[in-house]
Amino acid sequence: MLMFLVIGAFVGALTGVPIGPVNVAVIDAAYRHTMRRAIMVGLGGACGDLLYSGLGVLGVTPILEKYKSVPPILYAVSGCVLLVYGFLTARSQPVAPAPPAEIPHADQSTHMRREMWSGYSVGLALIVLNPAAIVTWVVLVGSFIPTGTTWVDGVGFAAGVFCGSFAWFALVAYLTHKGKHVLGDKAAWIPRVIGIGLMVYAVWLIAKAVKFVLA
Repeated sequence: MLMFLVIGAFVGALTGVPIGPVNVAVIDAAYRHTMRRAIMVGLGGACGDLLYSGLGVLGVTPILEKYKSVPPILYAVSGCVLLVYGFLTARSQPVAPAPPAEIPHADQSTHMRREMWSGYSVGLALIVLNPAAIVTWVVLVGSFIPTGTTWVDGVGFAAGVFCGSFAWFALVAYLTHKGKHVLGDKAAWIPRVIGIGLMVYAVWLIAKAVKFVLA
């Protein structure tokens, strides 16, 4: 099981490297909000990866093979969601933090909990609302987990995916937070460029769905 945990951690970190919705949300949260919110966005995204990698371990491959219309639908839905999110991200502006005096001490903990829960919800929703990730995880699970593996090893792999995914998102949050202070106002281009990149990726997903239909 330990070997599958390590493999899962590697795969979880590796899948976070390309531009994706959670990477964008983590960068956006670290740049426009706080490091704390960015970490929670990453945690939500890691939980989403845990969910979909778990589905891959449980074996949804037969469903995708039986119903050929499912993958293009998943790509189309993901493309539309990510296109809208990428557009909103590209247009986003930094949020001016409220002066400490404006937030009563008794309400600071409530404000912090709301911020953390909001960040977690965004990260989780961006994975759940990106159903094309199911196809990706089914392919990855099939590539890294041999046939006949026990469910315990599968659980170890999914747990490793969570750890690796969260570690990557936390690193992105940290680097963005540090870069924001180094670049100052010049960092405004970061969410814009990544938002545009996400829209390009969304268009590619939609085109892939259309290709499936026309094939």
